[in-house]
Amino acid sequence: MPGLPSGAPVAAYARPGTTLNDEYNTHMPYPEQFVAPMREELTRFGVEELRTAGAVDQAVAQDGTTMIVVNSVCGCAAGKARPGIAMALLQNERKPEHVGTVFAGADLEATDRAREHMAPYPPSSPSVAIFRDGKLVFMMQRRDIETRDAVAIANHLKAAFNEYC
Repeated sequence: MPGLPSGAPVAAYARPGTTLNDEYNTHMPYPEQFVAPMREELTRFGVEELRTAGAVDQAVAQDGTTMIVVNSVCGCAAGKARPGIAMALLQNERKPEHVGTVFAGADLEATDRAREHMAPYPPSSPSVAIFRDGKLVFMMQRRDIETRDAVAIANHLKAAFNEYC
């Protein structure tokens, strides 16, 4: 939110009496026909759609490594994040055992739950998190994606895969 100092606690971004997830990407579900092609950019590589909070909880709770992508309609998701994620998944020998995705602005409940698991990081879309045995071990936020091209994102993810998977 503009005007708040960087490094402010996550709670500082929400209005009193609400959570940050109450404030971010609410009441704006995109029509499915609009987001379907963007979903497919990940699902065609075997990424599982997590469309409910329960599905997110189950994914995070799995043994081993789980990567969850918060997908988005923005340009950095289209031109950087999704291509970089695809390259990392296709080009690296080591990779997460489970890979899921939620779509910000479409899978509202699932996205909120994914972001709860990604705390203390503030909501960010696109973003990529890696969990090992239910614990968050790696986080790539929008600010990390905006400053890289798809190849650099792939390389960053490959390094994370090699370290955590």
